[in-house]
Formats: sequence, structure tokens, C-alpha cells
Amino acid sequence: MMRIYGNQIDRFMKIVVTGCAGFIGYHLSKSLLDDGHKILGIDNVNDYYDINLKYARLDILKKYKKFIFNKIDISDSYSTHKSISSFKPKVVVNLAAQAGVRYSIKNPHAYIDSNILGFLNILEVCKIENINNVVYSSSSSVYGLNEKKPFNVNDKTDHQLAIYGVTKKTNELMAHSYSHLYGIHTTGLRYFTVYG
Repeated sequence: MMRIYGNQIDRFMKIVVTGCAGFIGYHLSKSLLDDGHKILGIDNVNDYYDINLKYARLDILKKYKKFIFNKIDISDSYSTHKSISSFKPKVVVNLAAQAGVRYSIKNPHAYIDSNILGFLNILEVCKIENINNVVYSSSSSVYGLNEKKPFNVNDKTDHQLAIYGVTKKTNELMAHSYSHLYGIHTTGLRYFTVYG
């Protein structure tokens, strides 16, 4: 029996995976589908890198009967809420984000829209619809100027080097707040360079 935060839940769940056309989102979605879960995949299929790769991943996921895809930008509050609320998931995994440290210096607005406003929309729909389990992508970039090695989850993360790290640190603060205020169980994953 699968467990999340010590609470017994159904073995086969409805799970939302945002950023499902990305590298991590695709592999997570495929793995969950292989395990028998029903997945609502959300992605805006932006052109930060080759969209043909993203569509190729989606073509594979769409072969699964338990996969539903909605092309949505999570910064669109109405569409995000409508999509997630009608699916009625047990868990939301938010992997949708504008990636790339260097690009955040050139185009900071894309990071605020996707990483902060988008994550706020995810947390809000979870609050309103009583979805109590959220897993989200943070980043090793939150460590910023921290020179202590190896990094530790208890290290201070107050000195960011780029807007990307700022948005990921903000995500962690937002998640903490919603967890405290509304009882939403949140888990942030601080990825170090992901490739594949």
C-alpha cells in the first residue's frame, strides 16, 4: 500500500503533473502511468528548448489510456484552477517552471510569471479544492553564495545570485506558508544539475 506523509491513500491515484513534457515531468508521468495511476499532465510547451522533443514525449504519454493532457500555462489562474479542480487529484506535482539560471538574467519576467505566479495558482487551487499533497521543484540554486560544502537542507539560503534562485527560494517560502496556514503537505526537491 502506498503512503504519503503517513496517511494511507489509494494504491491507484489521480495525480497532476505540471511540466509533463519536460525531462523530469515526462519520466515521472511515464513511471506513474506504468504503475497504474491516472495522470493529468499540464504543460505550456514553451520554446525554451526544442518543442519537437516535448511533443515527442507527449506522443508517448498519450498512448496511455490513463493519461490526459491539457496545454495550459500555469500562470493562467482560471485555466489552471478549472483543469485541476475538474480532475479531482489526490496529489499535485508541480514541475512546471521556467528553467535556466543564465536566461533568468536576460528575461526575468518569464521566471516571475511561471515560477512565482504559476506556483501561487497551484497552491491556491490546492487550498480551495482541499488537495493536501503538493510536491514541487526547487533547486540547488537556492544555496546561492553559500560556501559551506557539502550543502545541507538546514543551511541558510538568503543570498541568491540570479532571479532563478530567487524564484525557487520564494517557492519554498510560499510552500511553507500554505503548509502552515492550510495544512497542505508540501515537499520541495532541490535539484542539482539534471540532464538526460
